[in-house]
Amino acid sequence: MSNRGKDVSDWWATDIIDMAPGQIRLRGRPIEELIGNVTFPQMIWLMTRGDLPTPEQAKLLECALVAAVDHGPQAPSIAAARMAVTCGLGLNGAMASAVNMLDDVHGGAGEQAVELFGWIDAAMREGLGLNEAATKMIDRWQAERTAFVPGFGHRFHKPEDPRAPRLLGLVDTAAAEGVVSGRFADIGREIQKILNTRKGKPVPMNIDGATAVVYAELGFAGQLARGLFCLSRSVGVIAHAWEQMNQGGRNKGPTPPDYRWSYTGPNPIDHQT
Repeated sequence: MSNRGKDVSDWWATDIIDMAPGQIRLRGRPIEELIGNVTFPQMIWLMTRGDLPTPEQAKLLECALVAAVDHGPQAPSIAAARMAVTCGLGLNGAMASAVNMLDDVHGGAGEQAVELFGWIDAAMREGLGLNEAATKMIDRWQAERTAFVPGFGHRFHKPEDPRAPRLLGLVDTAAAEGVVSGRFADIGREIQKILNTRKGKPVPMNIDGATAVVYAELGFAGQLARGLFCLSRSVGVIAHAWEQMNQGGRNKGPTPPDYRWSYTGPNPIDHQT
């Protein structure tokens, strides 16, 4: 269909923002009424969901956002931001470089975990018990997607990621107060029990799994869970990028210059001579 004859206002449509000279309304609310009265987590909720959360819902959302802000230069996104700065990029370029790395493998597990939790929740609503539903959906995930169960296992934090039990405890408190159901916290704990049994050792719920519990309890879609992780991690990214700017350094690669990669092709150089 041709766009000829259509007004510019027909090109974009949004429920999010309306503006006129001297006026800004977000989700129908004048910006001057939001400023000073709404917290940043509440604003995130309003913008992505269309309404304001209760103070208790906003507090739980804030806890998840705080928990995921940073995991040090060993995290590829943080390392990328610091390297970007040493290559001359400004803060915006460093942040863009970092966020672009938060894809399926590094940063996407929260979205995947929300999806898996949803499968289990749906199976339970169809009449399966928690253990049977979790077992079947883990098997389905590993058959259809990947052997890695999203949100569980950590290469550094063993036997426990310290962020997970804290977040789960806060979910328990919120459930006891009627803020959330607690259903997804039960699902997360059941997955961990099953994986522990199968592996014969602790398979810790990681930050992706713990924040996925929070986001699922609060009703966020899986794709938004990834977006919220990007928002959270951006705080750590800008902190590390700013620190690297002040430390200086030029063209810092992922390893110090004296370290070399492993060459596996023909005619290798003898570095011993």
